[in-house]
Amino acid sequence: MKRRTFLQSTLAAALAPVLRGQEGRRPEILLRSSWQTVNIGDIGHTPGVLALLEKYLPEARVRLWPSNVSGGVEEMLRRRFPRLTIVQGDNARQAAFGECDFLLHGSGPSLVAEKDVVRWRDETGKPYGVYGITLPTLTDETAGVLSGARFVFFRDSVSMQLAKDRGVSSPVMEFGPDGAFAADVRDDEAAAAFLRANGLEAGKFLCCIPRLRYTPYWLIHKTRPLDEAKHRRSEAMKEHDHAPLREAIEAVVRDTDLRILLCPEDQSQMAVGKEMILDRLPVDVKSRVVWREKYWLTDEAISTYVRSAGLFGLEMHSPIMCIGNGIPAIVCRFSEQTSKGYMWRDIGLGDWLFDMDNQDDVRRIVPAVLTLAKDPAASKAKAAQARRFVEQRQRETMAIVGRNCT
Repeated sequence: MKRRTFLQSTLAAALAPVLRGQEGRRPEILLRSSWQTVNIGDIGHTPGVLALLEKYLPEARVRLWPSNVSGGVEEMLRRRFPRLTIVQGDNARQAAFGECDFLLHGSGPSLVAEKDVVRWRDETGKPYGVYGITLPTLTDETAGVLSGARFVFFRDSVSMQLAKDRGVSSPVMEFGPDGAFAADVRDDEAAAAFLRANGLEAGKFLCCIPRLRYTPYWLIHKTRPLDEAKHRRSEAMKEHDHAPLREAIEAVVRDTDLRILLCPEDQSQMAVGKEMILDRLPVDVKSRVVWREKYWLTDEAISTYVRSAGLFGLEMHSPIMCIGNGIPAIVCRFSEQTSKGYMWRDIGLGDWLFDMDNQDDVRRIVPAVLTLAKDPAASKAKAAQARRFVEQRQRETMAIVGRNCT
């Protein structure tokens, strides 16, 4: 670089904060998130990223462009973020496109809103970034969109490697924790009332979450047709997948003074928990198991998890929200869930990650759950160490977000 060009660029960089201060304009960020409301994990992405932006970019004005905030979710978000602007309708979207400086695609199972990112890029020419996604597959089109991002943070190293192998060329491609790690919405009153009504004492119970190989969305959304292939696969594997959970529950109930709370992450799992776990437990064990028969929102769930001694099961985001609050959590995954479970390995919790398609892993689930239950001090220390790593990456990734949107 020529000396004259270097001096000009250095002077411009030095003056930029001053010029922004003279303009008196705060950065405007459009957060594209909130994919659906039938799963507390999909709900949890949004308050998590909003909390990170609030903490690390307090000068920014943030607008949320959601897919769905129905069923009490909008009210929950507004209680926690009373100044939040939610973009709903074409007029509000057009205004946001004109007034916002940067689009941030939130955490999700893929580049969920790829078409909207392309729309932003093509209509505004303004920068965008991606915060905490998994890539189950990668098309040339998606690779191109990711390459145009100022940064892409992947919530698991397998997805990051896939992007690199396929030639994605965003200037920043790193591991970035799922936004739900930072979710801090709470409904302590509802959680405390539920625990009292069911004889559960703080620190004296473990949470357990069931799951089918494929979420039966045809039961949740009555307009969706039955997917026969997915239904057959779920039916074929449900005993295999839930038997180790039942064995772990029996071991905990018989070897410790802890109770068990069967609870859902999505709206289909109350029925799954009753059929595959509660109804198949021995009578003496069942008497110390509480079955939550109604769906809940993320705030009540987190307020319950933080009162527990830990969590285990077949889901991902309840464990994420546990670790984000220092609560021990074991993840049992299978191939149908894509690579997102490998984030447990990435944050130092490989010993608490079990592959349900690997029989050696399956055999280790019961001992791991029992160890978690019997040694709460060591389990909490392990969870705290993972939490510290996540928080470090949150600081580092948010610094990059800040440099690109201010």
